[in-house]
Amino acid sequence: MEVFAYCIMPSHVLLVFRSTKNDPSGLIRDLKGFTARKLLKAIKENPQESRKEWMFELFKKASNKNSNVTNYQFWQQHNKPIELWSEKVIQQKIDYIHNNPVESGFVAEAIEWKHSSAKNYMNKQGTIDIDIS
Repeated sequence: MEVFAYCIMPSHVLLVFRSTKNDPSGLIRDLKGFTARKLLKAIKENPQESRKEWMFELFKKASNKNSNVTNYQFWQQHNKPIELWSEKVIQQKIDYIHNNPVESGFVAEAIEWKHSSAKNYMNKQGTIDIDIS
């Protein structure tokens, strides 16, 4: 996976990426499976998480609605992929991603959101290294 832009919000994740194996659907499937297992484990093992029973109840209810999931469903089943075909559209999507926490009222400036590649685009070190080329 080559990541060009990202923003991790409390309820969703936004990415501009390319699958190096030319299989974006498989990549998203594997990413969601891997992160779901890790995040469910982290929630379960965190002694300070007071909402874990409530969260696992919601994850279980979601899994009951989906025959593909056996225990808990962390991510929603659907994705909203958009093929990016021009530099102008790519830049529009990157701007949208970086401004998501601003539009949601979490920060005043995109660069203030810790879990975003906005810093990378301002020549500062972000949380995750990305490919800006």
